[in-house]
Amino acid sequence: MIVLLISRMTRSVGDRVRVDIPDQTDPDHRHHGKHGEVTDVIQDDAGKTTGEPRDSRVYRVQLDSGECVDLRWRDIRPPFE
Repeated sequence: MIVLLISRMTRSVGDRVRVDIPDQTDPDHRHHGKHGEVTDVIQDDAGKTTGEPRDSRVYRVQLDSGECVDLRWRDIRPPFE
């Protein structure tokens, strides 16, 4: 239950995160298990469509490899480190 609560927390710039996209059919699955840092939080209006306010935040994450990816709240978790 604690992990579930942590995974629902809002992320902030500077937070270390782990990418969690276990669905192998998702194009971003290639980042599954990688770690990085939130470098920006971008607002959009996706939450109006889905009814889930958290969907209106896109987290830009710079992975440890240097690559930047944009992810939603459901795709990031606390790091294993």
